[in-house]
Amino acid sequence: MNTLGILVAGGPAPGINGVISAAVIEARKHNWRVLGFLDGWKWLTLGKAKYKELYIRDVSRIHMRGGSILRTSRQGYLGDPEQREHALNTLKELGVTHLLVIGGDGTAYSSYLVSQYARDWLRVVHVPKTIDNDLPLPKMRSTFGFQTARHVGCQIVEYLMEDAATMGRWYFIVTMGRRTGHLALEIGKAAGTTLTIIPEEFTPPLRLEVLVDILETSILKRLAMGKDHGVALLAEGLLGVLAEEDISRFRHLERDPSGHVRFSVLNLGEILAEEVKKRLQEKEIELTIVSKNLGYELRCAPPTSFDQAYTRTLGYGGFRLLHRGESGVLVHLSDQRIEAIPLASLLDETGEKIRIRPVDITSESYCVAREYMLVLRKRDVEEEEMCQKLLKLSKMSKEEFLARYGYLIERDLKLKCS
Repeated sequence: MNTLGILVAGGPAPGINGVISAAVIEARKHNWRVLGFLDGWKWLTLGKAKYKELYIRDVSRIHMRGGSILRTSRQGYLGDPEQREHALNTLKELGVTHLLVIGGDGTAYSSYLVSQYARDWLRVVHVPKTIDNDLPLPKMRSTFGFQTARHVGCQIVEYLMEDAATMGRWYFIVTMGRRTGHLALEIGKAAGTTLTIIPEEFTPPLRLEVLVDILETSILKRLAMGKDHGVALLAEGLLGVLAEEDISRFRHLERDPSGHVRFSVLNLGEILAEEVKKRLQEKEIELTIVSKNLGYELRCAPPTSFDQAYTRTLGYGGFRLLHRGESGVLVHLSDQRIEAIPLASLLDETGEKIRIRPVDITSESYCVAREYMLVLRKRDVEEEEMCQKLLKLSKMSKEEFLARYGYLIERDLKLKCS
């Protein structure tokens, strides 16, 4: 009997259960045995087996639920020969002949390694999962979970925008996105936040002072327009491009089991709020700024109808690829058809990890988002009325203002839609 193993690794994303459900139903319809492994690679890489046998009755309605019935974990590193050997030996002992792995870029690389080292007895298909939307799928197809995370994130941000207007305050919201700004940008674009700042806009190393300048001038511009409130979104990936001397301001760098710094528990928003408030107080401007991290609220939300349908197709497609003998591939939906993308084609130049898909800041999609942001622009110093208000608030002459913040105008011109 063919035996399908299913596991979920990495962070949660809405729609995981939809993939599991569809794959189990298809496998059972073909009289395959199905084992759902708990906690991703964690126990397998320790040479242990924690799993449950899955039947159609277990999964027939789970596609509407958030979270993962198999749980998930970042523990277990398939790049380590000993851990990889433990995992493969355990799968082989259990008679697993086919493996469906659900995860993001790190997990995709593990899927690639497993497919290479067990190619004579185990077939592996990867299902792309991440709310960061940073796996390099063709034609900017979203990874599953991203659409739901954007939808739920947009609702939360809209509530905070209303609170900001009601209370006369600013929010600095740091959103998940370890290396890219897809989630922050799309939430900000949909909700209509005052501004959004993403790592793709900068060439490392980024100085913290630049972020403070951008936020300070946006607040000054809002005040000049008679508005004492606003919301700024900051992608957590900004921490990845900050200069080392500025990272030292973060007193505690906690890491997850994969060795990644837990950006979500760092206080980027608080540090920026403190710095901006100092600047404003020097100008005799009193303003409440509240920092907030946004991310954990999104990962286990019930999937929207888009992700419910999308993940059922991916789960079905993942099994179908395995059934026809594919291995070492990622399942992809293109023009409503299921395709197999070789994982080897997604490796970066080192061959030791999967490429990351950044936001294209030359695209019209990005330009539309930026056009509606309230940032310092050339016309703000060319229009007399606005210029005078900015100078009064900043307590500077025009020459001093341009000497201090003129580089932000040049930066905006480079990022501006043509």
